[in-house]
Amino acid sequence: MKTLIVEDDFTSRLLLQEILKNYGPAYVAVNGMEAVDAVRTALEANDPYDLICLDIMLPEMNGHEALRRIRELEEDRGIYSTDGMKIVMTTALGDIKSMSAAYGELCDAYLIKPIDATKLLEELERLELLPSRRDCSCES
Repeated sequence: MKTLIVEDDFTSRLLLQEILKNYGPAYVAVNGMEAVDAVRTALEANDPYDLICLDIMLPEMNGHEALRRIRELEEDRGIYSTDGMKIVMTTALGDIKSMSAAYGELCDAYLIKPIDATKLLEELERLELLPSRRDCSCES
């Protein structure tokens, strides 16, 4: 799973990297402009991200605007949100207005900070980015 972590807070960035490190490469952008540029480059290389963890409160371009632009980049290539990159908003903003706006801009999930590893992994299972632990026949 190729991931882009879009987070300006160092501690939050490290936490997400630590949670996701065993699931594939994780790249970092520290603001919305960098995120949009990274997505554009990945799409042009025909190597899109599987997952984007996107904060809302970012410098230069906030997460709402970055989300809109990312979905526009996908649509310009004939990729619609249900088939596109999975975008999980990871933010301290828990108000209904921010949540509604993010879902209206076609995010796939919304997690409120501090990020709980179990909740994030459950969302990734729900989004079919990770196999379900319930379906695993592994012995613990």
